[in-house]
Amino acid sequence: MVPMESSTPSRPQLVNWELAASSAAKLSPPGPQLRAGEIAAAVQNLRELADASVGHVHRITGLDAARDLRDSELLIVDRASWAKANTQSFQTLMAPALEELLRTKGEHLKNGGAAVSGNVTGAQMGAILAFLSSKVLGQYDPFVPSRNGPGGRLMLVAPNIISIERELNVDPTDFRLWVCLHEQTHRVQFAAAPWLKDHMREHISQLTVGLVDKADGLSERLAGALKSISPRQGGSQNDDDGVPPQDSGVLSLLQDPEDKARLSHLTAVMSLLEGHANVVMDAVDSSIVPTVKTIRSRFNARGKSRGPVEKLIRRLMGLDAKMRQYSDGARFVRRVVDAVGMEGFNRVWISADNLPTEKEIHSPDAWITRMGLQPVG
Repeated sequence: MVPMESSTPSRPQLVNWELAASSAAKLSPPGPQLRAGEIAAAVQNLRELADASVGHVHRITGLDAARDLRDSELLIVDRASWAKANTQSFQTLMAPALEELLRTKGEHLKNGGAAVSGNVTGAQMGAILAFLSSKVLGQYDPFVPSRNGPGGRLMLVAPNIISIERELNVDPTDFRLWVCLHEQTHRVQFAAAPWLKDHMREHISQLTVGLVDKADGLSERLAGALKSISPRQGGSQNDDDGVPPQDSGVLSLLQDPEDKARLSHLTAVMSLLEGHANVVMDAVDSSIVPTVKTIRSRFNARGKSRGPVEKLIRRLMGLDAKMRQYSDGARFVRRVVDAVGMEGFNRVWISADNLPTEKEIHSPDAWITRMGLQPVG
């Protein structure tokens, strides 16, 4: 007997996640050539230094969460594995927006057309992640649970760490510990503020759902934006409220005031997290990382040597904005710690109400005043 076809049509796949993962793995460059013994030694060394860095993070930050990170996971990965892992992150974060798109516009999405579009989107996402896979030294992903529990996973990308330490001609042990300090700080941040993961996921979901909901008017907004473009003559690089302008690129065309507020909040949070991690990694002295000043100097200078094509790609993908988050956030953290001490700064991890706004990131004293903190003597 031939089984009857189901009367319920299959849901169109708006992003082919399997293709994204396989494309990312296939297109990721392999990295430096190492013998099997060298690979094993590097993995073991990175794991040991990652463990050792936790104690330094605890001493510098004073966050007791650094004492117990057992619900998260430490992974030493290659470029392809990092790229594939990030397709899982995107799938998790984009799920609400894609569900909303299917709910509101599902009747207009034919399975055949959606499949083609999903394949194209999956392949594009894989290509983007493959490009990024050679740039990322490490990443803490709080959104995909680890095998140890709900605490997320920390990935150290061994080929990139080895490639950069060779390029900069710095001490490998010092450089690896320096990188681990930054990445383990992210792990500690989310452990210290267990509410932060859901808070960020909610805002990311609201923003992406809002963008999908307003996508129909993209062509009209694009036409209007093109008509209004004119070269700026002089003037400040900042808006009147003290926040650097964000409205560039296609993303800005999809934003209403609520979207802009969500994006501003997420920008502030990311600046806080990245800046705090940078402050921690640079807070160690020569007794811990003997060549820390040389590493920071050469690492900062490295960005100036990028070619024009890579610079263009980085701008289009928002990586330059990411680097500004590091510096803006670090200035905020240093000013607050200088004024009210690390204990005063750590008020930021108590609740979402204590997170700085984007304006406060650029005006730390305003955050200090709002928190009612008194300068230390």
